[in-house]
Amino acid sequence: MPNIKGIGHYRTMSCLFSMLFYVCSSCLLWILSVSADTITPNLSLSDGKTLISKSGGFELGFFSPGSSKNQYLGIWYKNIPVRTVVWVANRQSPIKDLSGTLMFNKTGNLALVSHKDGVVWSSNLLKQVQNPVAQLLDSGNFVIREERESNSDIYVWQSFDHPCDTLLPGMKLGWDLRVGLNRRLSSWMNFEDPSPGELTYGIELHEYPESVMWKGSKIYSRSGPWNGLRYSGTPNLKPNPLYTFNFTSNEEEVYYTYQLKNGSVITRLVLNQTTSKLERSVWIESEQIWKPYFSAPLGYCDNYGLCGANGICDITGSPVCRCLNGFKPKSLERWKLMEWSHGCIRDKPLSCQSTEGFDKFEGVKLPDTTNCWVNKNLNISECRDKCLKNCTCMAYTNSDIRGNGSGCAIWFDDLTDISQVFAGGDVLNIRMPASGLGTNNEAKGKADLGGKKDGTKWVIPVCIGISGILILSYCIWMGRTRTQGKILQYSDAHSHQASNGVILWNFFLILITKKR
Repeated sequence: MPNIKGIGHYRTMSCLFSMLFYVCSSCLLWILSVSADTITPNLSLSDGKTLISKSGGFELGFFSPGSSKNQYLGIWYKNIPVRTVVWVANRQSPIKDLSGTLMFNKTGNLALVSHKDGVVWSSNLLKQVQNPVAQLLDSGNFVIREERESNSDIYVWQSFDHPCDTLLPGMKLGWDLRVGLNRRLSSWMNFEDPSPGELTYGIELHEYPESVMWKGSKIYSRSGPWNGLRYSGTPNLKPNPLYTFNFTSNEEEVYYTYQLKNGSVITRLVLNQTTSKLERSVWIESEQIWKPYFSAPLGYCDNYGLCGANGICDITGSPVCRCLNGFKPKSLERWKLMEWSHGCIRDKPLSCQSTEGFDKFEGVKLPDTTNCWVNKNLNISECRDKCLKNCTCMAYTNSDIRGNGSGCAIWFDDLTDISQVFAGGDVLNIRMPASGLGTNNEAKGKADLGGKKDGTKWVIPVCIGISGILILSYCIWMGRTRTQGKILQYSDAHSHQASNGVILWNFFLILITKKR
């Protein structure tokens, strides 16, 4: 007869072991999901669970901004008490409940699903991945890669290619021309809604690339083209103790990026919808606050095209807008009312003659590069000659100001959105008719006669020399007349010669003044 008691004990122990195995397995899966930095096809991420990067700097999970009840999948700083979100996956498709789950589907795509709406976001990979792994890196980049890929830096997808409102160290702002990818920032709608707002910021692909901020479909502000050291209109972008920066422009990529000098520093670049600015801030641990470092646009003159075509904005001027030398308001009545959008036209039209030359404007933000041509192999002299030979050429400069300058940038048609930035600004040589050369007293302008020698350079020295000879001759003559005792003759001669001397002296003074 079987041992009933033994069988019962065996069944009880089996149940206990099964339950223990289930609990341990569940705990292990939960631990892997919560504390690990990766997701595999066997794991998923749901509300209340997060991924944490290896260094503990960033965290990925579900959140609801402000008082909103909508659920989003995002990345934020792990150790900053005030949740600061740097990336949102489903910013245009919020989940209305707490049923959101992040998982791999059969094609190797990451998919965010909810019970009610199904798939609300996907990584949209172009090719199937056999053994995918999703990982949150220490940089804050969330990536998908092949599990067996020996080079861990080869990603089939990464969040850095799909930025929201924040540019982190190591991110690229700009274009991957090989695949037509445009990485640009877009602001949140507001603090409780991460959907794209009105502001966007990115790199405009002209022959002379430049950074641009849009409000809706209109250009709001422009930093100017990259001149080899910085954006033309951002003289404050200088070497600093926090980070290094770089701009790459070649046949494959055009982008701006920055890297931290000290890994313990936490800094970010955010496109802020509320202030309509691009803001860099630094986390100050001792004060537990984000401290502003700089922002753009800086002032009134950073508003795009404020002074219209062929106008220049000077924040120290009153009014801030004036026409470039050799130009006049297109509508004087509107200009007097401080309506500058109509811009300026030339006082005298260009005749495309060899006598035309250039006025040099220093310390300026270079104009909009939409109608700009660039050749990196020409020097500044060749650039000037190239411009003179083309009747539609309006201005030229070096495309790269490093060292002694190199490359050639030429503008055609109207010059738009020039502003005075003084220290750190660029040099722009603007074409002028012969009659208008050398009369520019604004923006530190100087005459450039297209390679011809300036005939006025000898006038002042010659005038001074002649005047000195006249004075010396006069003194010698006076001495001789005194020694000869010819007082009456001297008196008459002195009156006559002195008057002639005064006339000559006044003539040369007038000549010198005019030539200046």
